[in-house]
Amino acid sequence: MDTFIQQIINGLVLGSVYALVALGYTMVYGIINLINFAHGEVLMVGALTSWTVVSVLASTGWPGWLLLLISLCAAIVVCAMLNFSIEKIAYRPLRTAPRLAPLITAMGMSLLLQTLAMIVWKPNPKPYPILLPSEPFNIGGAVINTVQIVILITTAVTLAGLMYLVNRTKLGRAMRATAENPRVAGLMGVRPDMVISATFIIGAALAALAGVMYAANYGSVQHSMGFLPGLKAFTAAVFGGIGNLAGAMVGGVLLGLIEAMGAGYIGDLTGGVLGSHYQDIFAFIVLILVLTLRPQGLLGERVADRA
Repeated sequence: MDTFIQQIINGLVLGSVYALVALGYTMVYGIINLINFAHGEVLMVGALTSWTVVSVLASTGWPGWLLLLISLCAAIVVCAMLNFSIEKIAYRPLRTAPRLAPLITAMGMSLLLQTLAMIVWKPNPKPYPILLPSEPFNIGGAVINTVQIVILITTAVTLAGLMYLVNRTKLGRAMRATAENPRVAGLMGVRPDMVISATFIIGAALAALAGVMYAANYGSVQHSMGFLPGLKAFTAAVFGGIGNLAGAMVGGVLLGLIEAMGAGYIGDLTGGVLGSHYQDIFAFIVLILVLTLRPQGLLGERVADRA
């Protein structure tokens, strides 16, 4: 029972990170029908930016929570500028091109960002400092630390704020109008280019937040750290229904739980043949099953219904 509760906690923490990144995928896809495969690298840039700021300010003697907050703000600014530039330089000129062109461009941008990060920050992994109290709290025999509690609370508040933004604000109405029909939205006074740029900026802020939380939880950063979380977050977006905000949240949390439960019990299920380091297979098993059995995702719409 202790293992079960512990894996539930681990799954919720991991799923929170996946949900934040998956929202970036699904927001962009919902508006311009583009899978931004460079989104995982935005997470990586956010984590490395945060590490850089913390390293520079480490000698100031400021409390850890303040260093974390300052580094998070810096990461959000850098990632927002980066994603804004990516959209304007790489994706906007291809908006009317065949769908394969922006898809290949997104993959190329992902590789470019990884290479640039390797040049700037060097390829070796770097330890991310412990900035919050590390004393664990016991919950029914399982343990949870301060960083994990902060991740869960921050994610819940962020997701609630995003839903309010999309459903209750002027920008949110403009985003939904642009997603429905950019040309008609433009005739009604909406500026589609501005809305699309704002969507990329919001997605970048979510990725930066996820990157800082991921680094703080796992204690390490490097130039290739964004690829696998980005791929799994894409799986989560597809799982929940890409283009559907609630689906991205549900898909991220469920994928985190599936992966954590699999890591906890895969040894027993396979008679010791596979260990917990094979936990990544569950994300891709889920992707294969969803694409085969329910390609529109758990909460998504059929492509024909959106046309």
